[in-house]
Amino acid sequence: MTRRSRTSPAASERSLHQAYDTALLDLDGVVYAGGEAIAHAVESLAAAREGGMHLAYVTNNALRTPDAVAAHLGELGIPTGADDVVTSAQAVARLISEQVEPGAKVLVIGGEGLRVALRERGLVPVDSADEDGLAAVVQGYGGPELPWGRFAEASFAIRRGVPWFASNTDLTIPQARGIGPGNGAAVEVVRIATGAEPQVAGKPLPPMHRETVLRTGARRPLVVGDRLDTDIEGAFNGDVDSLLVLTGIADGAQLLRAEPRHRPTYVDRDLRGLLTGQPEVEAAGDGFRCGGWTAAAADGALRLDGAGDPVDGLRALCAAAWTAAGDGSCTLDAAAALDRIGL
Repeated sequence: MTRRSRTSPAASERSLHQAYDTALLDLDGVVYAGGEAIAHAVESLAAAREGGMHLAYVTNNALRTPDAVAAHLGELGIPTGADDVVTSAQAVARLISEQVEPGAKVLVIGGEGLRVALRERGLVPVDSADEDGLAAVVQGYGGPELPWGRFAEASFAIRRGVPWFASNTDLTIPQARGIGPGNGAAVEVVRIATGAEPQVAGKPLPPMHRETVLRTGARRPLVVGDRLDTDIEGAFNGDVDSLLVLTGIADGAQLLRAEPRHRPTYVDRDLRGLLTGQPEVEAAGDGFRCGGWTAAAADGALRLDGAGDPVDGLRALCAAAWTAAGDGSCTLDAAAALDRIGL
């Protein structure tokens, strides 16, 4: 079975931290939410690192610099160097540098992470659309206090024909109080004002995967994320395996509806999944069995019978849903089945 025709989560006899040399970990919704460590993250990452796995942190959030991210992780009890952090700011800065002259001026709509990444590429961040010789506009997440006027500044330049780049287009971002608007929501504001389309660097697009590979040197990476439309699709586009954890954006209902590019290799509750093998999902009559659960499609709905680990139930449901959907998105009613396992 190829990744492009995945109809079931995969099995692994070896623990994932032994089967893969590098974990490419998303941050928001995987390691922390709203700045606080997610349950079991710190100890799980410590065990994976002690077991020989290289940990790299790959985030679409362009607000903070790699140094700031590494310092934050260190405060949470996760020793990290700046070289182990890859951001969409770095990916978009490389993308811009390949299309403009060295020393070119770039209008920044975002935070310090973008400015540092641009300087690393020999570019000059500026704040006004009226700068002489402006070569590009770049937009990245600037936090909840980003002034509305910055969107107008971007619009003025873009309407004059200045090329527009975006670090990423995530519509939402996990925060301590819930799910808030992400950079993609801000990009939509500028898109509506200009009618233009940005070049995008972040997950799930190739520039971010290229930046990650260049900076980490991973040979057998495992993408670990909480979003189907960025982390998992990015792994799909890069033709590498992925682990979805259920600590952030994606929930069971979204997972069951996933089209092929959004179907992860593995599914687990949280980062403890790095330290274990992954159970096999087996065909069982007209359905699929994982652990103590059996799932099947019948009469327009997904049915789930049995008992045991709720995540095993979800894995069995994934096999039933993805098999029924083929290359599309499953439309079967899954509400009752998901209620049984509480996911």
